[in-house]
Amino acid sequence: MSVTAPTPVGRCPPIGIRLEGIILPPILTLDVILGLLGNVVAFWIFCWKLKSWNPNALFLFNLVIADFFVLVSLPLRIDALLRGYWVFGDGLCRINLFLMFTNRSASIGLMTVVAIYRYFKVVHPHHRFNRMTKRQAWYAVAFLWLLVIAPRVPMLAFSHIKGEGNQTQCFFFTSYGEASWAILVLVRMHRILSVLEFLVPLAMLLFCSARIFSVLKRRQMDKAQNVRRAMQACTAIVVVFAVCFLPGTVTTLGLWFIGAQRPIDCASFYAFTQLTVVSFGLTFLNSALDPIIYCFSSSMFRNALVGALPKALSGGGCCGGAGDRGEGAAVGTSCETQSTAQQELQPLPTEKATEATE
Repeated sequence: MSVTAPTPVGRCPPIGIRLEGIILPPILTLDVILGLLGNVVAFWIFCWKLKSWNPNALFLFNLVIADFFVLVSLPLRIDALLRGYWVFGDGLCRINLFLMFTNRSASIGLMTVVAIYRYFKVVHPHHRFNRMTKRQAWYAVAFLWLLVIAPRVPMLAFSHIKGEGNQTQCFFFTSYGEASWAILVLVRMHRILSVLEFLVPLAMLLFCSARIFSVLKRRQMDKAQNVRRAMQACTAIVVVFAVCFLPGTVTTLGLWFIGAQRPIDCASFYAFTQLTVVSFGLTFLNSALDPIIYCFSSSMFRNALVGALPKALSGGGCCGGAGDRGEGAAVGTSCETQSTAQQELQPLPTEKATEATE
């Protein structure tokens, strides 16, 4: 059972994925457990602890929603891996694949938006982008979701079930020769989109991070803590992005190369197929790692979290001691020099930034 068994290269026979039943169940189970713990807490913070929202909080909240898409999908996939076959029917197969691939695209898009938002606040503090209203942010998020969902809708139009009885499998990428031309075109489009939606945002993330680092070093050499926290926020997004999405992109490119240059090299094709399967365990790890981004990217979220924790636990929180002030952490802490609302809702001054993390 696989969501990733590629179309065969040349005359290579269909491949049986041997590693997925061994490696993926514990990895995906860990993804689900950690993802649920982190995102349930994040959902609680966003919905019940934040007294005000700004565009940055809205973008992060939608990242929580994207994570829940995959967290409700993975248990079905884990069950199928452990059984060795799919028992949930064609309809749930289509929805399962749709939600999993939508999570990847939405997570990449929202991480990129959060990085761009921080870029404008730090590098171009007086740009009109920093005066974005909540309504405008909602429009931006709605447009992003449209871009994410539209290319995945055709996935719902075709059956991805193979076999019968205890041999039933729920595939998207297929190694079966009887796949229709429509499915093969859909698979090819998906691969192209998967690579482009990684490479383009990665270039934007690296550019935004480099510019932020440069500006902060020039403006705030006398505020080492603020500079360090801003760098940590940028680094958190880039690291999560690379760890979760780079392996799958590399294996996809490898399969493309083999298909174009070495079409009858079945050993290489099988090896990259196995690596592709393993890489999907890392892809869905983003749902467990995203709460780190929430903490580093928003002082509003961070302070609400620290303020909600018991004093015994909050002393070592994301802010490094901010929780010692309990509920008052959202107003003034050792990590912040202004109120949370001022930090998040106002752009940074040109020469003297007051809060580098937003």
